Amino acid sequence: MTDELRRACARALHAVRPDGEILKAGRGTLLVLSEIGWERTARIFSRRPLVWAVELGYWFVARNRSWLGKILPSE
Repeated sequence: MTDELRRACARALHAVRPDGEILKAGRGTLLVLSEIGWERTARIFSRRPLVWAVELGYWFVARNRSWLGKILPSE
């Protein structure tokens, strides 16, 4: 792993499709959801304008991890 990729992965989830395409952040999350059995949900949220809401939600959570970690239960 290069230093550049390590820094990028620290900022956002990276998921690699079988064809080699790399999806990041919200779109990467949708790929993971699809792979763990939530295909229909991922397919619905992959369409505009819902994918924009997914990206916005990912952005909000990613930038507020420490604050959210304090108010959400941990198990």
